[in-house]
Amino acid sequence: MTEFNDDQHSNHDQKSFKEQILAELEEANRLRKLREEELYQKEQEAKEAARRTAQLMADYEAQRLKDEQEARAKALETKQRLEEQEKARIEAKLLAEAAREEERRQAEQALASQEEQVINQGMEPSRELDSGSKSSEFRTTENVPDIDLKADKTDVATAVPNQETEEIFLVRATDIPTEGENVKLGETSELEPVAKEPIRVEDLSKEEEGIALSAKNKHNKRERRQKADNVAKRIARILISIIILVLLLTAFVGYRFVDSAIKPVDSNSNKFVQVEIPIGSGNKLIGQILEKAGVIKSATVFNYYSKFKNYSNFQSGYYNLKKSMTLDQIAAELEKGGTAEPTKPALGKILITEGYTIKQIAKAIESNKIDTKTTSTPYKADDFLKLVQDETFIKKMVAKYPNLLGSLPDKSKAIYQLEGYLFPATYNYYKDTTLEGLVEDMISTMNTKMAPYYNTIKAKNMSVNDVLTLSSLVEKEGSTDEDRRKIASVFYNRLSAGQALQSNIAILYAMGKLGDKTSLAEDAQINTSIKSPYNIYTNTGLMPGPVDSPSISAIEATIKPASTDYLYFVADVKTGNVYYAKDFETHKANVEKYINSQIN
Repeated sequence: MTEFNDDQHSNHDQKSFKEQILAELEEANRLRKLREEELYQKEQEAKEAARRTAQLMADYEAQRLKDEQEARAKALETKQRLEEQEKARIEAKLLAEAAREEERRQAEQALASQEEQVINQGMEPSRELDSGSKSSEFRTTENVPDIDLKADKTDVATAVPNQETEEIFLVRATDIPTEGENVKLGETSELEPVAKEPIRVEDLSKEEEGIALSAKNKHNKRERRQKADNVAKRIARILISIIILVLLLTAFVGYRFVDSAIKPVDSNSNKFVQVEIPIGSGNKLIGQILEKAGVIKSATVFNYYSKFKNYSNFQSGYYNLKKSMTLDQIAAELEKGGTAEPTKPALGKILITEGYTIKQIAKAIESNKIDTKTTSTPYKADDFLKLVQDETFIKKMVAKYPNLLGSLPDKSKAIYQLEGYLFPATYNYYKDTTLEGLVEDMISTMNTKMAPYYNTIKAKNMSVNDVLTLSSLVEKEGSTDEDRRKIASVFYNRLSAGQALQSNIAILYAMGKLGDKTSLAEDAQINTSIKSPYNIYTNTGLMPGPVDSPSISAIEATIKPASTDYLYFVADVKTGNVYYAKDFETHKANVEKYINSQIN
């Protein structure tokens, strides 16, 4: 009984202790929630303050823009007003000058007309002098007076002046009314005689000769001035034509020079020129280095061309360039970056894209990706396929790279043992590069990329083949790093649950269609009952080996997957978005919405 009571007491103490722990936990949770609420409140306050600050900045910026617009409008208005005033002033000035020029021209015309009339009157002795009049009448037309001289029918040469004879007056050309006399056009004015003494015939002849000579001199000056103006105009036209011709010639020569400088120095040259670009070199200095090396024609053109094309991220290092390369090709190489040490020039480059199968790699090694003239490499696809299946070569590679190739799939089960072990990258090949050396370079690169993960893979109780096999599915199923980590978690969850992976990627590989372009309808109608060790619809677990060459992103996602409880996923082929599900019903709805509904 005591023992029982003691047990009860012990149980009571234990229960109280648990309750105390629970109470403390609840108190801790309450305090944590309070802190979270406080943090949330502070976060909201910070967001509100940021919003108000942004609003104030926006209002300030709007007011500033408004003030600037008003200032610009006022400045524009002032400028336009000043321009209009200046224009009006210039027009008034031009009109005044035109008026003065017209008055001067009319005066000259009047002067010339009067001189001509005076000359004609002096040379016509048949004019009669009107003796019955003591004054001469003058009629002014257009500011030029008409002179009407009347004389006695007696010969002027024999006439002798006396008291009974009327006085004869001659109006000289210099007696034209001036501006102060206010003689109106079309009116007749009587002018007072300017000479009280009779004019002799000898004086008249001399004066007429002087007037005629003056008129002739003015006419000659006018003709000379006109001739000089014509000569000046011709000279101006010739000079303008020469200037235009020089400009056109300069533009043409400049265009030909730039066009030639853009093209390769020697389009038929296959010789490499090694160039060193120092650290911190600008476009101008790089152009000078390239011009000195004979790779380009003009450093100046290279400088302006690179700025025009927005080539600015040029890297330092050693480069092997050809004289047959264009400026665009040279710029592309400079943006990729050179080597830290001088290297021998490569004959070409082979591009192995992420997710390529061995069959796709076989086609890729035949294409040179940098030489525009030589589109093919010295390697053949058939020779490549034979080499990657050669047992002697494979054993040699396994011995050389045991960490990577130590878990190769069984030859009897795998289509290609080296499938997935050739790292996708760009590979240079040289004059002495053999096909075996090229394939080993791909294996060596994969070994280098995988080296940091060997210990982690071993700690996960996985093999390199397991990781690469799963990575090959992740590579094709996901396009972003986040999706790849989630997809990897789905595969791990299905493996743990003993479910088949059910990926079309493996089926397509077994059918020899992986990498081929297929429609959505063809993917939906894929034969999931095909008899193959790669049929992961009917077989649980992994395939014998990888089905493609995964990227380092897919490998990292497989080694470090996301933590989820998803068992299904489906991707929208139009948007690329991946939708995940924990149960089959949700997955079935996603398939119907994002796959079946888009099949035509």
